Amino acid sequence: MNYGASPFGGLPPVVKNLLIINVLFYLASIVLNSTLGLPLEKFLGLHVPMAGDFGVHQLFTYMFLHAYPDPMHIFFNMFALFMFGRMLELVWGPRRFLVFYLVTGVGAAFVHLLTQYIDILPVLKGITHYMNNAGHEELLLFLDEHLQIRSMEMQQKFNAFVASYNELLHTDPELATGLAREYLYGFRSDYLNSHVTVGASGAVFGILLAFGMLFPNTRLMLLFPPIPIKAKYFVIGYGALELFLGISGSMTNVAHFAHLGGMLFGFILIKYWRSKGIY
Repeated sequence: MNYGASPFGGLPPVVKNLLIINVLFYLASIVLNSTLGLPLEKFLGLHVPMAGDFGVHQLFTYMFLHAYPDPMHIFFNMFALFMFGRMLELVWGPRRFLVFYLVTGVGAAFVHLLTQYIDILPVLKGITHYMNNAGHEELLLFLDEHLQIRSMEMQQKFNAFVASYNELLHTDPELATGLAREYLYGFRSDYLNSHVTVGASGAVFGILLAFGMLFPNTRLMLLFPPIPIKAKYFVIGYGALELFLGISGSMTNVAHFAHLGGMLFGFILIKYWRSKGIY
């Protein structure tokens, strides 16, 4: 099978175009943010459904964005897509591979949002509790147990609130309580909008799972340590590691359950195709 003599000539069409699209979105994110101050992830990154910045389209668009300016996020995802995706596309064909990629990416988003909701629920309950029981002690309890500053802007707003609140607390407690209500209302919005997920990792982990199922005995060479390992054991070990990291709360800037969600949806789709005798 000959795909032509261009630099991408040896790549099947879907993998080639996914690589191009992801790189273009990465460059667009850098240019738009640096020249216009427009963060593309605000509109296309995956937000939690309760956030004001959430849009249904983000379940799809988030997988074409990557963290910047550090290129390591997009590099490792695209490297895995290049290494394993092309083999799957040659076996399945372009249409089925694209369906698999999108299903695992969207499925990863759903699993990630579910686990994320569980994580943020205590904070939302804490805000609701304060709104229904406003008072100085309740505010201190919330700040001690639930306050999460996730950006420089949130820190600045918090510092301004503390200064104004302390000034009012002894002169006009009722106004101080009203100020605290107003702050927590704004904090809730900022907190929800601050949860943004980007990256093709969910779909890429689906691809790793599929490669392990289709080519279980293919030997892969690990980098650390540099030893060969069968694909099936690599996938099982990687999945177990992601589960451990997700449950333990390690590396909180990584969406471990999105990775597992991509693997889960990939496994379900492959089993479904096999039950239908599609391949």
